[in-house]
Amino acid sequence: MQTEEIVNRVATSGLISFDLEELYHPGERVLYDIKDNLFMGMILKEKDFRDFLKAHDWAQYTGKNVAIICSEDAIVPTWAYMLLAIQLEPYANAVVFGDLTALEDKLFSDAIGKINPEEFSGKKVVVKGCSKVSVPISAYVAITNLLKPVAQSLMFGEPCSTVPLYKKPKA
Repeated sequence: MQTEEIVNRVATSGLISFDLEELYHPGERVLYDIKDNLFMGMILKEKDFRDFLKAHDWAQYTGKNVAIICSEDAIVPTWAYMLLAIQLEPYANAVVFGDLTALEDKLFSDAIGKINPEEFSGKKVVVKGCSKVSVPISAYVAITNLLKPVAQSLMFGEPCSTVPLYKKPKA
């Protein structure tokens, strides 16, 4: 009796597996709420705010990813957020206006922006769907926009079980 050799069709398919999880920035995420700088929870006093900016230990944000918000229903002048960004910039890895979701979107967007799409030219790409970290949907949309113009085909899932998304038309 002759035994048939088992062939791993996934390995020989030419599929490239792209894992967005690998783009996850490991730095701590911090939410800075400007409400703590408001007088009576309603107004930002410029002199008090500037004094705070001078006295605060900004080095504690070294390497961290910071999202700036105001959780109170208060009118905060735009320049206040700009001053916070200036103070954080020398220390923080990233600074965004918005919540932690906006921060995660920005971190993934920056990482995707560093990818050379030509590396995927004419390739069959599977964007992995399962990950140990939370990958925002915005990252899946961004990688689709980046790869669709160059890839031969684009799929979602795992190489053994994919959802076809796009196949370049034959010329």
